[in-house]
Amino acid sequence: MIKDAKDTKLRIIVEKRRLLLKISGEALAAPGKGGIGPAEIDRVARQVKAALQGGDLKLGMVVGGGNFLRGRELSTSGVNRVTADYMGMLATVLNGLALQSALESLGVEARVQSAIPVEGVVEPYVRGRALRHLAKGRVVIFVGGTGNPFFSTDSAAALRAVEIGAQCLLKGTGVHGVYSDDPRKNAGAQLYEALTYDEVLQKRLGVMDFTAISLCRENQLPIVVFNMTEPGNIEKALKGERLGTVIGSSNK
Repeated sequence: MIKDAKDTKLRIIVEKRRLLLKISGEALAAPGKGGIGPAEIDRVARQVKAALQGGDLKLGMVVGGGNFLRGRELSTSGVNRVTADYMGMLATVLNGLALQSALESLGVEARVQSAIPVEGVVEPYVRGRALRHLAKGRVVIFVGGTGNPFFSTDSAAALRAVEIGAQCLLKGTGVHGVYSDDPRKNAGAQLYEALTYDEVLQKRLGVMDFTAISLCRENQLPIVVFNMTEPGNIEKALKGERLGTVIGSSNK
């Protein structure tokens, strides 16, 4: 699917484009703050709407919960790890509901499906139902992680992408792609234009957890890591413009 990492477009040649966009919870918060920032969530929703207009894009989304709390970090303060992870899953439900509201206020139909039961608030995750929503042009927002402790929302994004038959997993971050080191701490860190799954695992690059990368490798699912804080980048990524770092079976 990735013909040439130097192409100006990421080649996704299929009858109907189906993508999975993973965004962090922090992307929905105002800079330096927690919770949900109205301007930030509106910015995300407007770019999603723009990307959907006039095309055949079918879009699933996975959202993190780090703007409220991170289960792994909370567990270091004395909360049981399993309990902390479930708290993190509930945080993603809050973000999913906020994102659904922002999209629907712009006229974009959206559904939230949760891997953990939140009866009366959001739908349970059912693959067949998610596929029907996508077929009708609705954005499906997957929350609750995988429904299990000890798994990140990156793993949830890879899992849902494979389950819905996505042609690519787009991961929005706060930096321009995958680097050899943290660019916020090391000014000499190298930005990779393209990597193989094995290179990510062997170099122990922290772009996604190993479970997510391995699942994508097993299913030959390309990953694009891009800076979603740059104005317009979410729309560009969803439209197939070449951004950030491409991870696939070849780095050529």
